[in-house]
Amino acid sequence: MNSASSTAEQGLIQTDLQATLDLQRAAYFLQPVPTLEQRRADLLQLQKFVRENKDGLVAAINADYGSRSSHETLFAEIFPAQDAIKHTLGHLKKWMKPQRRHVDLRNFLGGKNRVIPQPLGVVGCIVPWNFPINLSILPLVYIFAAGNRAMVKMSENSRHLARFLVNKSPAYFPRDKLAFFDEIGGVGIEFSKLKFDHLLFTGSGQTGKAVMAAAAQNLCPVTLELGGKSPALVCDDYPLQKAAERLLFVKFLNAGQICTTVDYLYLPKGKTDAFVAAAKAIVSLRYPTIAGPDYTAIIDDKSFLRLTTALQEAEAGGATLVQLTPGPRWDAATRKIAPHLVLNAPADSVLLTREIFGPILPIKEYTRLEDAVATINQGPRPLAFYPFSNDSATIDMLLTRVMSGGVTVNDALFHLAQHDLPFGGVGDSGMGHYHGYEGFITFSKLRPVFYQAGWSALKFMWPPYGKFATKYLAFLTR
Repeated sequence: MNSASSTAEQGLIQTDLQATLDLQRAAYFLQPVPTLEQRRADLLQLQKFVRENKDGLVAAINADYGSRSSHETLFAEIFPAQDAIKHTLGHLKKWMKPQRRHVDLRNFLGGKNRVIPQPLGVVGCIVPWNFPINLSILPLVYIFAAGNRAMVKMSENSRHLARFLVNKSPAYFPRDKLAFFDEIGGVGIEFSKLKFDHLLFTGSGQTGKAVMAAAAQNLCPVTLELGGKSPALVCDDYPLQKAAERLLFVKFLNAGQICTTVDYLYLPKGKTDAFVAAAKAIVSLRYPTIAGPDYTAIIDDKSFLRLTTALQEAEAGGATLVQLTPGPRWDAATRKIAPHLVLNAPADSVLLTREIFGPILPIKEYTRLEDAVATINQGPRPLAFYPFSNDSATIDMLLTRVMSGGVTVNDALFHLAQHDLPFGGVGDSGMGHYHGYEGFITFSKLRPVFYQAGWSALKFMWPPYGKFATKYLAFLTR
């Protein structure tokens, strides 16, 4: 493609995006605050869309991955979306109610205070490829619950799904309510430049910085859901077999391509051999071959090469690679990599310095719990933290000492599945929250409204200031 045609295509993309934003904003101004009934209707329509197109959504995601376990799509994407809709329908009326607040200087001002949640307008949503239904439909639940309209930009690795959504969604929602966009090259850049009323981005920290910089030109508020190296830490008192069963389910779900998965594991000194033995037994039963339909492929050739290169680099640096399934280490034709544990990885290796996003789990040992805590705290604050202990004092200490976006105690990932808990990162792992009530709040403007009483002592404070004002101010500021 020459530069002239590329420029022309960018112009068409810009025009289409801006026209859609203008259309949605005009619709918002015509009806800035949808009723409870209208919001419920939007949520029920979203529910209907997912239900009626479940098989098509599963097939489209499978086509994008090359091989994506249908059970994982149903469990980690379709079910959470439907469950979030049900939860929101049951709580929306309460969320929408104006909040009463205390009136300061009541005798002086009279009146009453209210906080009224109102829609922001048009919300932009940039969706990654790893859980594209979960990370598009769930935000829409709270965007619609708050009374907004939405434009959703899908990933360049979700081409089949994006086309499916672009083609199917107009039968359920008019374009002035919801519009999906495929990433055909350059869409993401132009999308992040739009003057949304709020922008939600889920993806890498590097791209998140670019999105935030673009949004800053419009003073557009952003919610960033990023990632990082989320650690699990097993304490000496916790049963190793139970920890292995739970951790390894989460770690190899979606072949490790989850921003909140376990990125590395801390074990008490001397327990690695026992954990490795348990892991081999557990994983070989769950995934007897990587060729099976229950084991998901790596999303693309670039990611496959990155992961296999990282394994080889670690091994060349003295690490021990422990393959947990029989057969080949990996298969380039299907982009599948066998689940691996990595022991004694070099401290400067890619596996210990960058987010892995694959079926690879490095293991570290610690002698003192304080040393493990200190090492975790030396790095960027992670999106999640997974401590394992049956001692409440130990858990309290770890929660106090290690800051992260979210925590699951004695398991991994499942804080994310709780609709009544906010989800979000901290520091390098993101900013802002959504899910549940916090999702409703994120996509609402909490408008403070003071209603002045029919009579107010304020009139005695009008200038020119007399003796009453002097005495009253002396009383108020004593």
